[in-house]
Amino acid sequence: MIVPKIKNAYCPHCRKNTSHKVKVSTSKYKPGRTMAWGTRKHERKLAGFHGKVKGKAKTKKQGVRNKIMLECTVCNKKHERVISGRMKKKAELAK
Repeated sequence: MIVPKIKNAYCPHCRKNTSHKVKVSTSKYKPGRTMAWGTRKHERKLAGFHGKVKGKAKTKKQGVRNKIMLECTVCNKKHERVISGRMKKKAELAK
């Protein structure tokens, strides 16, 4: 999927349609927080406290979404936009 280097889009900071610089930022989801309560509880159980631990359930993998980072040329604020649902072809900038 070919994306232009400059795109006219709505800027939520300016509240106007302005030109934006485009950068491809397709990425998979991030791992969970290590200091979250549930993660720490699970780690304690794995260390031997309490009873047997049920492992993680096998889940169907989600596809990666094509995302682009838009930088407003007026106010220089950045915001992200999903340009297609599940990825078939990775986004790339036009030459």
